[in-house]
Amino acid sequence: MQRNGVKKLTQRTSAAIRLTPSNALLSSSPDFLHHSRDHRKACEVLEACKLSSDYKTASAIHTRIFKLGYGTYPSLVATLMSTYLQCDHLVLAHQLLDQVFRSDFNVVILNLVIERLMKLGEYGFAKRVFRKTPVRDVMTWNLMIGGYVRNACFEEALSFFREMLGSNVEPDKFTFASVMTGCARLGACNHALWVHGVMKEKEIELNAILSSALIDMYSKCGRIQTAKEVFNSVDRSDVSIWNAMINGLATHGLPFDAIAVFSKMEVENILPDSITFLGILTACSHSGLVKEGRKYFNLMSSHYSIQPQIEHYGAMVDLFGRAGQLEEAYAIIEAMPMEPDVVIWRALLSACRTYRKPELGEVAIANISRLKSGDYVLLSNIYCSLNRWESAEGVREMMKNKGIRKIRGRSWIELGGVIHRFKAGDRSHPEMEGLYKVLEGLIKRTKLEGFLPETELVLMDISEEEKEGNLNHHSEKLALAYGILKTSPGTEIMISKNLRICLDCHNWIKMVSKLLIRVIIIRDRIRFHRFEGGICSCEDYW
Repeated sequence: MQRNGVKKLTQRTSAAIRLTPSNALLSSSPDFLHHSRDHRKACEVLEACKLSSDYKTASAIHTRIFKLGYGTYPSLVATLMSTYLQCDHLVLAHQLLDQVFRSDFNVVILNLVIERLMKLGEYGFAKRVFRKTPVRDVMTWNLMIGGYVRNACFEEALSFFREMLGSNVEPDKFTFASVMTGCARLGACNHALWVHGVMKEKEIELNAILSSALIDMYSKCGRIQTAKEVFNSVDRSDVSIWNAMINGLATHGLPFDAIAVFSKMEVENILPDSITFLGILTACSHSGLVKEGRKYFNLMSSHYSIQPQIEHYGAMVDLFGRAGQLEEAYAIIEAMPMEPDVVIWRALLSACRTYRKPELGEVAIANISRLKSGDYVLLSNIYCSLNRWESAEGVREMMKNKGIRKIRGRSWIELGGVIHRFKAGDRSHPEMEGLYKVLEGLIKRTKLEGFLPETELVLMDISEEEKEGNLNHHSEKLALAYGILKTSPGTEIMISKNLRICLDCHNWIKMVSKLLIRVIIIRDRIRFHRFEGGICSCEDYW
């Protein structure tokens, strides 16, 4: 209905432009760019044009914007640029950009245009505006760096930061907060150490935001000990710093350390907030501490008068689900005072896949209004694990009919300040020949040591040999082989992954860590796994 309403708005505006003489529209239209507040209405119409690819109406509005002197309204200019890009009219977008720079725009207005474009996700065009801007202040650079981080373009953000360091503009606290967030999301340890070094060199004074960002960055880059050192060295009067430490410990599977930090908060009279409890519940969930999870969930309201939000209920569903207590997980959902969201149903669905509960899995699927590829895959996996091939095929056929593709596994490793990316079955890397040679050698060695591939995880009705071949080329195995190829014996290797690590890769990497006497760290979508001497820090619970 909303889309139909937008379409009608576009049609009415298009009709007005077609049927009303230009001068009459400019002088008498009561609802279109007539008063100073009407640029908002024009933005709404342009958004409608973008949805319906109506570049003609957008072009007509373009003319009126500049005739009426609205060409200095950043929101209008940015939305108009976005509309042209959506309609694949790059020529018009470039003409608009030239027109903008011929007008009396100053750096403040151009910054607002960049900010708006970044919010619209048009970071490519924001970069073009940036490149054409003759004068850039610290805000200009921060908008580009922060915008790239918000749009998950972390390497681009780091590239702009390097460029900024070579300019005549000094980075400030906001710059470093954004850059550290980018390093954290990327899991790039070498970049993190470099950024921290630059911050020290420029004598940037730490505040609560920067201290929290530092702890978060080192935690997510696999340096939990460094994160602890930062935590112990900074002023801890702000709750955000405690939250960053607790969440870091949670993702590293160190629940008792997280609980110890919480106890220290109480001693130092720092009041926890809802984020604190979410971190504690996550820590309990990652380690199967059901009793402790119940305790802290109840403590929220009974002792601190913090009413659990949907995220806390989700953490409890995840806690019970991971522990195999699916009835309790479902009871939490039924007892919630608010409607459960997609995240909660997916947590239940994931537990149903682990513990092979198709009936409850179907209940979860029925309550997810907009299924994503992962939801279908989870349900298909449940059926396959029970050898219900026809049901699994039905799910895959449904995916095919709806044009939904399974998300491919991707892993990346940082070596010498360069990020190397791999997809499952990838052969595009320039050093793939050497990489596969290392991988095949490792596979042979682990087999001689008694490793048996978890072929039941390949949920397709194919031969065992084909299943084994599928498992051997998972993205984290390729990244690990490349890390071994390019580093000296004994060097710690860290890999990041976009999905949850599978059981086969988990068991295989445990054995590789023992054979090569290496520390191997995998950061998957859920948590960290530290493999050393044939043992994983998660204790095979994840």
